[in-house]
Amino acid sequence: MTGSRRFRSTFLPFLPRPVGAGALSAGALAACAALTAGCGAIPGATGGSGDGPIKVMTWAPQDTDATNKPGMPAMARAYGKWINSRGGIHGRRLEILTCNDHNDSVGAARCARRAATEGAVAVVGSYSQFGDSFLAPLESAGIPYIGGYGVTNDEFTGTMSYPVNGGQPALLAGLGRALAAACGPVSLVRPDSIAGDQLPALLDSGLKAGGHAPAGDQLAAENATEYGDQADQALRYATQGTDKAPVEALTGATAPAGQQARKGCVVPALGDRTDTFMDSFRRTRDAFPSVRTATVLGSVDQSVINATGGASGPYEGAYITGWYPPASDRRWKPMKKVIDEEAFGDNRIDPADAGVQTTWIAYTVLRAALERIGAGEVSADTVRRTLDGGLKVSTGGLTPTLRWPYASRLAALGLPRLVNADVSLQVVRGGELVEAERTRGSGIDGITDMTSTLENADLG
Repeated sequence: MTGSRRFRSTFLPFLPRPVGAGALSAGALAACAALTAGCGAIPGATGGSGDGPIKVMTWAPQDTDATNKPGMPAMARAYGKWINSRGGIHGRRLEILTCNDHNDSVGAARCARRAATEGAVAVVGSYSQFGDSFLAPLESAGIPYIGGYGVTNDEFTGTMSYPVNGGQPALLAGLGRALAAACGPVSLVRPDSIAGDQLPALLDSGLKAGGHAPAGDQLAAENATEYGDQADQALRYATQGTDKAPVEALTGATAPAGQQARKGCVVPALGDRTDTFMDSFRRTRDAFPSVRTATVLGSVDQSVINATGGASGPYEGAYITGWYPPASDRRWKPMKKVIDEEAFGDNRIDPADAGVQTTWIAYTVLRAALERIGAGEVSADTVRRTLDGGLKVSTGGLTPTLRWPYASRLAALGLPRLVNADVSLQVVRGGELVEAERTRGSGIDGITDMTSTLENADLG
């Protein structure tokens, strides 16, 4: 593993890394102001104190060739409209600034600088792969980062970061726990990147907890347009020991006898490229015995399942771990009501999208902090001090009660801000992503806390 390669992936780099301060020129700030397609705002007065509106920002990549999360800023706007239609918070309106980071480190820093320049009291429910670019400017301005998507290591280390989910660590550990009892050989297909280098240890932590051998580790380019070779090699490993399987497996290792008797599993964890892998996988799998597929939310959601054939597609029967209850759960009813009232017909906002869900939860946290502040001064400093002061936030059962102590139980793993390691196990049944049935030995029973499993992960 090399620790010097710069992260360019939708996957979480888990090795702690210092955040250095940086500066952006006035010309770059002016450029951001000129990029009206990249940065937008709900009109209103400026400022975060006094009687004026309370400014916050939500950013995400849009219109790029890689990961796009347009539903997150769209959900933020809908939330702001909903709050304002009910008189605001203590009589003050929310002004929602949005910015497009374009999946670019300069763009991420530019959005953060703009948040500071325009007086945002928090950045809320956002997505960016470039934590080392945006957290330094936010920290310099004292602006809290509430409920990022959990896509970078920095979100779980920065003292001004307040994550609401467990990111990829929790999802992969949970998936390993679920697959340990259900699968024979497990083949992980993941990016050939510094971030991807951490994924096997996380999946293996869950497999090990269930008494399973480590997964076969298949590297893949994260920007490839097809994955025929990787699909072939993954299937070779997952089907070793069966009648139709090729003699040599991916790693040359032989799965333990007990695991050979169970159907193998292929786990693609390639972010937005997972559906590209599955196109190649569908063309390759007929030459091999049947296998099961499994992955994590963020790599697959309901829209991907639909696009790949629904009940007749490769994900039918697949296990998928997520941070929250399935979108069909009644606990999402308040969010869906806001979407119906304020963004009906906006197809960017999918209630089943984990980014939209994370944005809803992040704004729930913001609202709780603002209500605690009450009629007092609202600034980045008072929001941060409120969050640091032991505020406990209920999310209606979508997460455990959230609070951010100085260091969580996972501080020794290098993730001191990871305070919610809950995962839910879902399954594709009849083409629909639904909650998996609770069965003994599955490793996950409903929503399960992965903290203990992650404490035993070997990320060295």
